[in-house]
Amino acid sequence: MKIEIVEGKEAAKLFDKVSTAVYAENKFFRGTDKSVEDLVLGGSKTYAQHAKVKQFVLFDRNDAVARFALIHDTKLPDYVQIAYFEATKGLGNIYKLIEPEIRKYFPQCNKVVAGLNGHLNYGAGILLNRFDETPVFGLPYQPEYYADYFAEFQLKRMFTFRIDMEIYAAWANSFRHQREIPGLKLRFMDKKNIKKESAIYTYLNNKAFTKHPYWADREADEDIELFYPFRHLLDNENLVFAEVNGEPVGFFLWYPDFNQLVNSQRDLNLIHVLKFRTGIRPDTFRFTEIGIVPEYQRSPVAFALIQKPLPYIMAKGYKFCEGGFIFEENKASIAFTKGLFKRSLGTNPDFYREYGVFEKSL
Repeated sequence: MKIEIVEGKEAAKLFDKVSTAVYAENKFFRGTDKSVEDLVLGGSKTYAQHAKVKQFVLFDRNDAVARFALIHDTKLPDYVQIAYFEATKGLGNIYKLIEPEIRKYFPQCNKVVAGLNGHLNYGAGILLNRFDETPVFGLPYQPEYYADYFAEFQLKRMFTFRIDMEIYAAWANSFRHQREIPGLKLRFMDKKNIKKESAIYTYLNNKAFTKHPYWADREADEDIELFYPFRHLLDNENLVFAEVNGEPVGFFLWYPDFNQLVNSQRDLNLIHVLKFRTGIRPDTFRFTEIGIVPEYQRSPVAFALIQKPLPYIMAKGYKFCEGGFIFEENKASIAFTKGLFKRSLGTNPDFYREYGVFEKSL
């Protein structure tokens, strides 16, 4: 077997060929992150200003059997990322072929991480369980053997939780009588001013997640590019802002499970938008992200953000919520989440989906 660097249209063609081979008979995989993948691998001029991307394909004779991108982001300077990895089964120790390419193209790096796709906002994680379920929109899906290809790496686990909406609503409503914060105002985004709203989202991300594993500060243009492909599927209620005396201090982002609109490897398109807008509604939404500036973390701001879209969510008939994506090492966040449920409902939610990010020193 040999690895070759590929570029341009050839890279796109070969990347699609490998992905098709891996998932041809898999009814659970969805290709709804394709637009984001294209963005990271060359479509974003803003991302390219601080990140270098090299694309590779592994050939077994004339057959393309694996693919990956090596990414180095100067905002995450120590790491080279093995991103958008896909491979057929039974290829042995692939990493021994990948490492020489890392040392050749990115000799300045001293760590490698597999399962991070350019940035946490673009996607992260290699699936470790529930291979017989379609994931909710925005969460990765891979075959069960992928983790074996990185067995010599340190595994960093991440978890989601999944709860019934009656439980979710009871949990959210249990915080209605928290202490008030003077000057606190909650509002939905204004899609007509999406550039301005996206810039606020970026500002809050950079303030809220500085200590999060693998976090790198964002540019406003990167996040507007990320929202843009899904703009026709989003409502104002999908992004909630908290302001104190007119200053943004937090946000809550959630998505319907758009994967339920798709039954193939295709990305979302106009047909799926029409389905959604004519009343075909998923029964699940993803609790995607909540971010709060440090001075208001562990305050009633988080609870207020969760409550704000609840009437809209319930009116749309969602039955389940899945969210979290909490790193195992973030014990404080895990304890905080479980503590909230325990205090408000008297129960501990079980983690549902499990993912891994794999790290190794060079």
